[in-house]
Order: sequence, then C-alpha cells, then structure tokens
Amino acid sequence: MAQCVQSVQELIPDSFVPCVAALCSDEAERLTRLNHLSFAELLKPFSRLTSEVHMRDPNNQLHVIKNLKIAVSNIITQPPQPGAIRKLLNDVVSGSQPAEGLVANVITAGDYDLNISATTPWFESYRETFLQSMPASDHEFLNHYLACMLVASSSEAEPVEQFSKLSQEQHRIQHNSDYSYPKWFIPNTLKYYVLLHDVSAGDEQRAESIYEEMKQKYGTQGCYLLKINSRTSNRASDEQIPDPWSQYLQKNSIQNQESYEDGSCTITSNKNSDSNLLSLDGLDNEVKVDGLPNNFRAHPLQLDSSSDPSNSVDGPDHVKSASSLHETKKANTGIIHGACLTLTDHDRIRQFIQEFTFRGLLPHIEKTIRQLNDQLISRKGLSRSLFSATKKWFSGSKVPEKSINELKSTSGLLYPPEAPELQIRKMADLCFLVQHYDLAYSCYHTAKKDFLNDQAMLYAAGALEMAAVSAFLQPGAPRPYPAHYMDTAIQTYRDICKNMVLAERCVLLSAEILKSQSKYSEAAALLIRLTSEDSDLRSALLLEQAAHCFINMKSPMVRKYAFHMILAGHRFSKAGQKKHALRCYCQAMQVYKGKGWSLAEDHINFTIGRQSYTLRQLDNAVSAFRHILINESKQSAAQQGAFLREYLYVYKNVSQLSPDGPLPQLPLPYINSSATRVFFGHDRRPADGEKQAATHVSLDQEYDSESSQQWRELEEQVVAVVNRGVIPSNFHPTQYCLNSYSDNSRFPLAVVEEPITVEVAFRNPLKVPLLLTDLSLLWKFQPKDSSGKDNEEVKELVTGEPEMIGTEVISEFLINSEESKVARLKLFPHHIGELHILGVVYNLGTIQGCMTVDGIGALPGCHTGKHSLSMSVRGRQDLEIQGPRLNNTKEEKTSIKYGPDRRLDPIITEEMPLLEVFFIHFPTGLLCGEIRKAYVEFVNVSKCPLTGLKVVSKRPEFFTFGGNTAVLTPLSPSASENCSAYKTVVTDSTSVCTALVSSASSVDFGIGTGSQPEVIPVPLPDTVLLPGASVQLPMWLRGPDEEGVHEINFLFYYESVKKQPKIRHRILRHTAVICTSRSLNVRATVCRSNSLEDEEGRGGNMLVFVDVENTNTSEAGVKEFHIVQVSSSSKHWKLQKSVNLSENKDAKLASREKGKFCFKAIRCKEKEVATQFSEKYTFADIIFGNEQIISSASPCADFFYRSLSSELKKPQAQPSVHAEKQSIEDAVRLIQKCSEVDLNIVVLWKAYVVEDSKQLILEGQHHVILHTIGKEAFSCPQKQEPPEMELLKFFRPENTTVPLRPSVEQLSNLIKTSLHYPESFNHPFHQKSLCLVPVTLLLSNCSKADVDVIVDLRHKTTR
Repeated sequence: MAQCVQSVQELIPDSFVPCVAALCSDEAERLTRLNHLSFAELLKPFSRLTSEVHMRDPNNQLHVIKNLKIAVSNIITQPPQPGAIRKLLNDVVSGSQPAEGLVANVITAGDYDLNISATTPWFESYRETFLQSMPASDHEFLNHYLACMLVASSSEAEPVEQFSKLSQEQHRIQHNSDYSYPKWFIPNTLKYYVLLHDVSAGDEQRAESIYEEMKQKYGTQGCYLLKINSRTSNRASDEQIPDPWSQYLQKNSIQNQESYEDGSCTITSNKNSDSNLLSLDGLDNEVKVDGLPNNFRAHPLQLDSSSDPSNSVDGPDHVKSASSLHETKKANTGIIHGACLTLTDHDRIRQFIQEFTFRGLLPHIEKTIRQLNDQLISRKGLSRSLFSATKKWFSGSKVPEKSINELKSTSGLLYPPEAPELQIRKMADLCFLVQHYDLAYSCYHTAKKDFLNDQAMLYAAGALEMAAVSAFLQPGAPRPYPAHYMDTAIQTYRDICKNMVLAERCVLLSAEILKSQSKYSEAAALLIRLTSEDSDLRSALLLEQAAHCFINMKSPMVRKYAFHMILAGHRFSKAGQKKHALRCYCQAMQVYKGKGWSLAEDHINFTIGRQSYTLRQLDNAVSAFRHILINESKQSAAQQGAFLREYLYVYKNVSQLSPDGPLPQLPLPYINSSATRVFFGHDRRPADGEKQAATHVSLDQEYDSESSQQWRELEEQVVAVVNRGVIPSNFHPTQYCLNSYSDNSRFPLAVVEEPITVEVAFRNPLKVPLLLTDLSLLWKFQPKDSSGKDNEEVKELVTGEPEMIGTEVISEFLINSEESKVARLKLFPHHIGELHILGVVYNLGTIQGCMTVDGIGALPGCHTGKHSLSMSVRGRQDLEIQGPRLNNTKEEKTSIKYGPDRRLDPIITEEMPLLEVFFIHFPTGLLCGEIRKAYVEFVNVSKCPLTGLKVVSKRPEFFTFGGNTAVLTPLSPSASENCSAYKTVVTDSTSVCTALVSSASSVDFGIGTGSQPEVIPVPLPDTVLLPGASVQLPMWLRGPDEEGVHEINFLFYYESVKKQPKIRHRILRHTAVICTSRSLNVRATVCRSNSLEDEEGRGGNMLVFVDVENTNTSEAGVKEFHIVQVSSSSKHWKLQKSVNLSENKDAKLASREKGKFCFKAIRCKEKEVATQFSEKYTFADIIFGNEQIISSASPCADFFYRSLSSELKKPQAQPSVHAEKQSIEDAVRLIQKCSEVDLNIVVLWKAYVVEDSKQLILEGQHHVILHTIGKEAFSCPQKQEPPEMELLKFFRPENTTVPLRPSVEQLSNLIKTSLHYPESFNHPFHQKSLCLVPVTLLLSNCSKADVDVIVDLRHKTTR
C-alpha cells in the first residue's frame, strides 16, 4: 500500500471515537448559523483534546488516554441510504487528486525506473469518510451515542424550560419504539446541558444568572456556558481570522459536489407529492421532512444539506443541473466560516470540549465500564450450563435455535439489547474507545467464544475483527497479530452475512496492520480478495493499493504492480472516476512502454487517449493516439482502422479549439527523410516518333556511384579545356539530383523560373489505406533583390505569396496498407533568394468506401464511389535530414558529429539559358563499323542566349558532327546511289584499280597536336543559340568495333552569354545505348616489294595484303557484304593500285566467306609529304565499284582520325634499352625506325540487309593501323588467349649488362635485295658442260645510314 499521512497506531484510534449527539433549540441553531455552521460543525475542529486524559479501570488502575478525540453530530432519526453513501464516497474520491507539483518517488527495479506517487490522498479520504459514514448496527456499539448535548440559547424567553423540552425530546427519540435510529450505547445516556450566549448581541448578566440556575438544577458537572459570536459578521474584516472548518466541511459537503457522471446516483422529482421525496441509487425510500424544530430526522446523507442560516432544503421541484451545481460550488467556495468568532471564541470552544470530556464524558464512561464489569464478574460465578439454561428460559425474544446450515444462511441469531453477551461486547467496545486495549481484547475474546457457541455469526465476526485490532494495538505487543481472526471475520461478513461494508472495514484495517509489519504480499492478497462486481469504486481503490503493495516489497514486483494498476484504472473508469483511471493507466504505462508488448501498449494508449479526451485533455489524447499509430502495430486491420478514426476525431476537436494556431505534427504516414530526393529542372520530355529527347537526369534513374564518377570526370574534362587546361579552384560538379549519396554539404543552386521537385518517401505502417489530400510542400523564403541584399520581409506561409514561390498541390494521394510510396511535389520559384523547404502539409484521412484491402471485405454501410473520405485533419510533417557522420579529424573520429545536409535549402539564382537536345533517327542497333547518319536538334527553351556549346564523351570514335569547314562536310545525304552517308563521286570504269589521291589535315576534324579529342565543339551557326531558337545538325555515328551492348555517355556543356557569378556553366547529359552485332574482320600486313621498276625513279615500294572475313552470322538479316573501296591514309605512303589477280571487280562476301586483297603502296611525292610537325595526311582511294567515296571528307575522315587518336592513346610497349654507349642506342633506334611504317588502311563496305521483306543497304568502314613491316594488324581488338600453365623455372641471368642488340628480322629490313636474271637462257651443253647464267644482285639501302653488307655466296648443303 502507499504511504499514509497517519500511522496505523494513529489511524485506528481516530476511526473509533466516542460518539456524542447534539440536540439544539431553534434559537441556538440560529446563533451558530450566523457563522454558516451548525452546532456540531462548530465543534468539529476542536474535538481533539490537547492534553492527556486519565481514568481508572475496573481494577482501579490509572489508565492514560492520549490524543483522545470525540465525534459530535446532530441527532439523525433515519439511517443513511447506501446510495447516498456511495455518492458521497464517489465525490470524496473525485475531489481528491494528486497535487500539481507533487514530487514522485523514483523506484529503480531491475531495468525499470518508475515515477510513482508516494502517497494516495484520495484513498485516505475515502477510508476516513467510509469509516465515519458507517451506519450504526445492533451487533456492535462503537458508533452508538454515549452522551447527548442539549443546547439552548441565553436569548430565549425560558431557557430552562427549553432544556426540559429538549431533554424530553431526547428521551422520546431514544426510548420510543417509533424510532429505531439513532442507536444509543446504554439506556441511561449522559445528558450535558449547554447554554449558548451571543456575546455581541446578548445580555451577559442574564446568561450568567441562567447558568447559575442550571448549575443548581443539573450540577456543575452537567452543564456549561459557552460564549460565542464576539463580533458581528458585517464588521470590516481588518483582522484575518483563520478558518479551521473548511477542511472538514469540504469532505462531507454534498452540495459542493459536481454532478455524478456514470449515473449511479439519480435524483427524481414528483411534483404531485406534498412532501419532499428523494430516491437515491434506485431505492424508493421516502423521507418525510416534517416540522421538527431541529430538522433532525433527515440524515445529512439523505438530502443536499444547505449551508445557509435558513437551513432550507432543496425540494424535488428544484433539481440541480450540472451547471447550477457548478455555480453553487463557486458560490460556496467564497463563504467564510466562523465570521463572527474571534480567536478568544476559538479558545472558549476548545475549553468547552475539554470540560465536557473531563467532567462529563469520561466519568460517565468509567462508571459504565465498572457497571458492566460487575455484571461480567457476577456472570463468571454462575456455572456455564445453568447460565445457558437461564438464557434460554428468560430470553424470550431470541430466535429459536436452528441447524448449522440454517444459521449460516441467516447470519445466525439476533440478541435482545439486554442479553449478557451484548453486555460483554459493550464493555469491550467502551474499553476500545478509551484505548484500554488489554481489557478490550480479553472481553472481545470472551464474547467471540460465546457468539461462536451460539452460531451468532455476525456477532462473532464483529468480535473477531475487534479482537484482532485490539491484540495489535496492545502496548508492548504481548501477542502477535492474529491475522486469521481477520480472515475469518472477512469471510463471515462477505459469505455468510452478505455484508460487504463490514467486510470492507475489516480489509481496510487489516491491510494497514499488515503493511505496518511489512507483510505486503499478504496485504495485497487481502485487498485483491475483496474486489467484486458490486462496487467499482471500492474495487478500484483496493486494486490500486494492492499494486502499491507489490511495488513496495523488498524485491519489487514491477509487472504485478503494472497489471493491477491497469485493473484499478479499468474499475476507476467504470466508476466514473476518469481522472483516477487516467492516472492509473499512465502509471502502468511506464512498465509496459518499450518492452515489446505492443498489444498491451496499444490498449493502454487507447484508454489513455479516451480518458484524456473525456477530461478535455486534448493534447494528451492526441499524444496517446499518436503512439498507437506510430508503433509497429500488430493489431488487426479493423482495430487499426478504429484507432485511426479515434485519432482523427480527437485531433479534429483539438484543431477546432485553435483554428488559427500552428499546424501540429501528424504521425502518419511515416516519412523516410534521408531518402528525400531533390531534382532541379524540368521533367524530361517523352519521345515523339523518331524524335527522342536527351535522357539527362531524372528522378526515375537509380543512383550509380560508378556512373556518377564518370559524369564528374567528363565535366572536369570539358571545364579544363574551357579554362585552358586548368580546373578552377572553385569548381564543383553540377548536381541536378540530390540524394543521400550526393555531396550535400553546400547550398545547392537553383535557377529562377525552373521547377524544384522534391521526392518524399512515404510509408504506411497500418493495414488500412491512408488518403492524403491537398498535399503540398511547406517552405519559407527569404527574397533578395538583384544586388544580393536581403529584403527585410520573410515569407513563411505555405499558401501565401504565390508570386514568390508557386506551390504544386496534389489533390489526392492514396497509400495502400503497408505500402511504401513516393510523392513528387514541385515548387516554382519566381524570385531570387534563399529557399528553405521545411516539410509537407496535408489532410490526413482514411477511406470510407466499398473497397477491399488485403483481402478484407468492405465494411457494411460503406458508400460507393472513388476515395470517399470519412474524416480528415490538417497537419504537417517536417523533413529533418541528418547529414553524414564526420570522420576526418581526430576529434571527429573520437566523438559523434554530423555534418550539414543542405539539399532542402537551395539558393535561387538569376536566369540561365536552358538547353534541350533531341536526337532524330537515332539508331539503337548497328553493325560493327557501320556508319549511320542522324540529326541532333538543339533548342534553347529559356529567355537567355547560350554559347560555347561543346560535347564531351569517353567514346569520341563513336560520333562526329563533321569537319570544321563546309567543304569537308556534306550538309545532307548525297543524291547519289543509295543515299549514302558518305560524300561520293561517280567515276568512270577506266580508273578501276588506280588510286584517286586527296589530302586533308587532322586539325580540320578537331584532332590536332595537344588537343583533347574527347571534347568536341558543336558547330552552332554564329556560335550562339538565341532564346527560343533551335538548330538541327547532322551527326554521323559509327558502330563500335566490339560486338555487344554499349552505353555511350554524352555531356553537353554550354554557357550563358551574360556571365553569372554563381553558375558559370550548365550541362546536359545523354546516355545512348547501342547494340552492335558482328560484321567484318579485317587483318592486314605490309612487306617490302622486291621489284625494281619504279615509275618514280626511286625505290621504296611496299606490298599491302588485306584479308577481309565476313564474321556476321546472319542474325541481323545481312545477306552479303560488298567491299566497295579500300583507302589508305598516311603522312608518307599511299596506295597506288590493286594487284589482285582476280578479275572480279565487285568483291562480295557471303556469310563466313573470306576475301584477300593485295595492293601496291608507294611513297608520297615530295610536295605531298607532310613535314615533321604537320598533321596533313594523304588519302588514296582504290575503288571496286563505280562510285568513289571521298575518304578525306566527313564522315570517313572523321572516324579515321578518331580511331587513329584512340589507337595512339593506348599505351605502347616500349622496350627498355640498357646500353653502355650512346652510339649503340642511336644505332638501335635507327634500325628500329627502318622497320616502322606509317600506313593506315580504311576498308569501306556495303551490306545488303533484308528486313520486313525490304532490302536495305547499310554502309560502314573498318580501320587497320599498320606500324611495323611484316607484323599483322587487325581492325578489331583481338581477344587475348590466356597462356597455358607452365612449370615455374628459376634461373640466374648470366650477364645483365649486355646491351640489347637488334634482331635478325630488324637487321634484314635495313636493305632490300632484288635478283635480275633472264627468264630463259639457251646454252649448248654439248659444247660446254658448265653453264654460266648472269645474275645481277641489286642491293638498296632502306635506311638513312651507311650499312655494311656481307654477301655470302657459299653453297649451303642440304640434307
């Protein structure tokens, strides 16, 4: 049990005190009513004696009584009705609440830290009121009247005569059989005469004379003159007199109580009745209020007692409503009690109580105890059997004996008032009231035996109860507390006598005693045993005390505490005690919270929400329902729907109280803030026929770190080219889409008039769908003028200032049960400044419609129609994103610090150009090496002109915009055969196998010394694209040499004509996906020609062997390939003619066929030879058809130069030369140079494809770059075969200092040999047997150095 203000040793004596009746004349009552008090109420604060009292026990031993208290009350002739008592107890409990600033006990038990109220004042108030309001009964005398005060006023005409009338009235009430109530202790009741004298208005001499007359008549021990009202009530209250009455009157004042909520107390009216009727708790007991002078026939629990001097009683025609009761309470709180009394009067009343107790009450009690003791002694002298027989003969009114079962069913027999057993009980009760517990125990023990022998179970239970209490209270504790006495008494009261009130008193007393002995487990069991369905309030209070027992044990039982607090809260709720129910649930919540008992948590939170709403604690209600919704609920869909509807209903009431207040936070749906993505810019346009927009960046693309790094490198590459090879220090890569992987440490830059899209990730944890309506972003904006200064005004309203920031509103957004879904919300900035996106604002509701969710059928009574919203509330959720954890410095590593995440705080900058790129006729599939012509359209959709347009790609060999000059670039497909993408010229058939020569510089095609071939300027006319203008440019594509799927990234770079300080450039991304299939495989070798004829008159001819293989597997519908032209490109060499032996002019290759070609190459003429640093190449075309493709023009030359530059970029394996002398190194280099050749072969072809029963002609080109004489080169990279595994061999190098010498093959390339001899030679062998044939050996030096040649003509033997 909880801690109490009083100890049990103080509680029990205060609960059982001598009772004194008061009977006042009308005039005396009027005097006390001047102070808004009755006579009994006037004495109440002074009823405890301030000093010890002494009396003699029957053995003439002096007995000391400490802190004696007496109870004075007006005579009541009707017992209190149970319903009225219940209402009073209810009001007492509801009126006692925990203090606001009360410091709770913190109890640590295991993992629990609980804040628990140490005291329960509502329980103590209930217990005190319960014990005081117990009706008097016949089986015990503890609350029977021992004495009666007869009170008259000195201002009456005949006070002494009035005393006689009062005395007669008291006698009539006690001894007349018409009055069964109140109960009197003994027939000879002590009468004490009190004369009230009004000091301020009465005649003091007359009062004294009357008092003298009284002393003569009643004796000095039997009367008293009490002077009160030393001042008038209308006098200015300059002197603050304390009011000791309020604390007593508050507890018992029914009129002050608010209307009872659960309807257990009903006041009815009957206007046709002449007398006042009152029905409480369904009991139709009529109480007639007649003209008795003191109105003592009505119990205070009978009617609403009035506090005004006229003592009026509210009749049934004036039934108070809740509002009138509330007003009455307010009025009563302003009443000052004792307004006519001074501190001297207080002392006089205190002295009066002392005199009455010392001179009147205690001597009377002492005398009564002696008399009863004498009777007991005389009884002991008789034999038990004779005494029992006498009882049977003379106790005629006793109920005849019955069987044991009958006795138990009827609670045993009833004794007449003069029965000897009752005299023992009277003596025991008197001893108990004056704290003589030893004598009381022995008397109770004796009486208990007699009652049990007679099977008088009610009497026996009473004796057992008080015997146990007396045994406990005995000084020095001579015997242990007999708890079994109490258990028997409780069981008897409850099961046999069916008297729950007496059983409850037993439990309250016994539990306190057990608690004082730290027997908390037994106390808890006792308290729980008395909980029943007949009284919710009692059960609630006892369960709560049992819970406190569990928590106060040596090893606190926390879960039992919480469970019983829940039970108590439930019973409080049934009893209408909403505040106490809420408190119990909140106390228990501390135990269940966060322990994984989600269903228990849900139940508690739901109840807390309901109770808080009933008590109009709306914020607490919202909080409780919020907890139900935000936890991962295991409830069914129907239950979750009920929780959600409750929450919305409560929340709506809260929002209606303060409609203009700030929008509160909503708990649903969940928002994954870290998954929030922000996109700056317009949405990508969809493809329109053959017109396809650049992919750029969109929220539909998944983040890929590798791809992101590639884009960053491309942007750095183009920025470096623009800034002359240096990346500026303040360069940051452009980020159009910000997410949790991007660098969000800086404020992102957005452009005015371009939308900002925020993707918010919602998740619905419930099994019921959620409908969000009017969903939009919440933001605040700080505008700036063009000079960059802040404006004073800051716009924070969502709906306000659409001219600053336009806000998109999604009218309906449905999230199904347990679904994760993203919403994309847009803002349209119309002004420069600083924007801060705070969160989202929306109406939260649930669907009320005939729809099935997760297999659950529609609820009955639903309306059909799309998204019928049952109820919705307006609220917000903030987007709070935690930045990345810092881990750079030592301090950051040793502590937990997070960096900023500013993705939701963009800075709106001035207008910038905006480029859109469209690709027309862009293919998705190509043959390897295939050339296809497409078009690119550049559109400036902004209001600013753009310039400096460039495109950068890691695969520059894939595309070209043509050369720098219009001559080299055909603007449109030629009107020649098959609409070729090449620039073609029709030739006559005479120049079949001779080369047609042209030349071009690589600089014309953007490939120069020191340039970046990946960065390609886009040839815009006038280099500027005006606002709204569009330009369509041709773009040639060449299929990559490797088959498969290729992702090719294009990054378009452009700038504004007007330089911006914050955004220097903008980019546009495009990823092209091309699938290539196999076409031709070209391999070529070059070797020196040994022929001597040279029309140029100088040596150095070479033979070029070209093998072309058709590797296509006819998957793409290719029928055959035609080799239409072979061209060469070199600074020093050119193809002269074809030396094919075949007469077949048109080279056709079907699937898997291979063709061989042989060409003669000669050195270029002096005027054609490029200088060492020139980039001029000589192109020579050998045609196999009737149409020449100009290989030195776009796109043929473009792709050649791009493949050449990409080939040169590949790392070449340079042999490391370790030589001792410089001359050897030079010689080696010279020898190596002799074997090098700078000749590149371009094979141009056409493929005939059948597609959809139509024949298409595709064209393309392959490049072979020849570096070394005699070494085979390929058009496509060869797959490296993994080397066979060999045994690992260890060897020691013999001499590491030997210089590297050229190989024999390299040395043989220094000279070229040719033998000249006649084809036929006639020799007359019959004349001369030796034939000498003239053979001329011609040696040509191919190097630019002197070469020593040794000719060995010795005949080599062969075997």
